[in-house]
Amino acid sequence: MTEFLKKLMLTHGVTSDEGRVTKIIEDEIRPYVDEISYDALGNLIALKKSKSADAKKMMLCAHADEIGFITMFIQDDGLIRIAPVGGIDFVAYSYCTVISSKGVKGVIAPEEGTKPEELKADKFFIDIGAKSKKEAEKKVALGDMFTVIPHMTKLSGSRYCGRPFDNRAGCAVMVEIAKGLRDCVNDVYFVFSSMEEVGLRGAKAATYNVNPDYGIAFDVTDVGDVPGCKPMAVKLGDGAAIKIKDSSVLCDIKLVSSLADIAKEHKIKHQFEILRAGGTDTAVMQTEAGGARVGCISIPTRYIHTQNETIDMKDMAECVKLGTLACNIRL
Repeated sequence: MTEFLKKLMLTHGVTSDEGRVTKIIEDEIRPYVDEISYDALGNLIALKKSKSADAKKMMLCAHADEIGFITMFIQDDGLIRIAPVGGIDFVAYSYCTVISSKGVKGVIAPEEGTKPEELKADKFFIDIGAKSKKEAEKKVALGDMFTVIPHMTKLSGSRYCGRPFDNRAGCAVMVEIAKGLRDCVNDVYFVFSSMEEVGLRGAKAATYNVNPDYGIAFDVTDVGDVPGCKPMAVKLGDGAAIKIKDSSVLCDIKLVSSLADIAKEHKIKHQFEILRAGGTDTAVMQTEAGGARVGCISIPTRYIHTQNETIDMKDMAECVKLGTLACNIRL
């Protein structure tokens, strides 16, 4: 899983431009599913059919997109003005090296003299080294997407830092589940959704089309184990995080209980997640079409939406174990 995750991490896929990422996933998951399709929003949907006569629909969902920047204006001096795509902390991204989908590198920087409280999108530009607008336009066009140069760096033990674990980690977990899933009582839809970072758009459309009975999202979640963080029970290295609530969803009580029972029975390391803010594709799986019983298995992650998000591969392994067994849930 580590090598496949690294492959996903190093692939450019800003929101609405996820095609390179979903193509890699498609090639990897194809031998383990029965059907593969894409919808109008670019969601990759891979179906593994059940042999059960009364099969219900289980939708697993992980978003394939990442936050980034879009080119909105090129100045006469060759500097590029940008708009954020998704939730950007411009303090965290000041003076980072970025790269476009065309492979053009640059530095994202604020205007000189900008005070910390003024670090907003309209103060930032990307410097690709061009000396004029004409020179810049040879390499960059309006609408081109940039993101922080991706990487995946090993730290101590089973921990890695890099960008964008949000949410290539969730995608890698779902592919691993598909590889290990044998006969299942439910038809399992593996949905790798588009445009999560700008309002769960892809998952909303996919849920409407699949119309699942059950839905489980796989995404990163914050932790409460670093200095100055908001108090919460999730810790890096303490296993799969079973979501109870975030600002967008209250997970189905019976599904949460079932996930906890499975984890206890099979000695899967787990913890419980309650977030005051933030949300995942879980929210739209719950309310779209006819509605569904939903939950989320989260990957504990430090420093989310920075250039050095940090995970523990042992947590991911526990998410795979729990997610595989969860495919057979019946409520």
